[in-house]
Amino acid sequence: ELENNHSPIEFVTGRVKPVASILDKANQKNIALDHLVEEMQDIAGLRMMCQFVDDIEVVVRLLRQRNDFRIVEERDYITNKKPSGYRSYHVVIEYPVETIQGEKKILAEIQIRTLAMNFWATIEHSVNYKYQGEFPEAINTRLKRAAEAAFQLDEEMSQIREEVQEAQVYFSQNKDVAKDKKAAHQQVMPKENK
Repeated sequence: ELENNHSPIEFVTGRVKPVASILDKANQKNIALDHLVEEMQDIAGLRMMCQFVDDIEVVVRLLRQRNDFRIVEERDYITNKKPSGYRSYHVVIEYPVETIQGEKKILAEIQIRTLAMNFWATIEHSVNYKYQGEFPEAINTRLKRAAEAAFQLDEEMSQIREEVQEAQVYFSQNKDVAKDKKAAHQQVMPKENK
């Protein structure tokens, strides 16, 4: 799965949603406080950053193979980007944690995205915060264009990676052929005594 010792994960960040944000979201989504653990999917969250879109697919496959948590839901915002231009792959898991009352299963969200997708999402989030979610149409249009540019960057970097890998295979094979020719030549032409 991990070819050439390439780790599909560049880095991981995590967070627990602040209490004020939990209460705001519970209010918006009409989630009763005694049902937060069962119904709020992102009290805890992880972000896994990858260099390439293909790496995201590898990470998702690896998550599906784990048996220490259960995948509850998957949302592919890479294939089906959000209207804002947002792209990422979300996996909601049910994860057992030990509490004073014993084991409880909590929901957590894992967001898997490329560095370019994360750059766009981070900037969009800070702009969104400043405008309180009400973007002027011109800003909205530019953000969508920037999201598309970030995705094109991902596509271009993936193509470059493929071309480099193909070249490495080609040169590796030619190196082996050259070694074989040299060995065959040495067998035919013994070394002269000096």
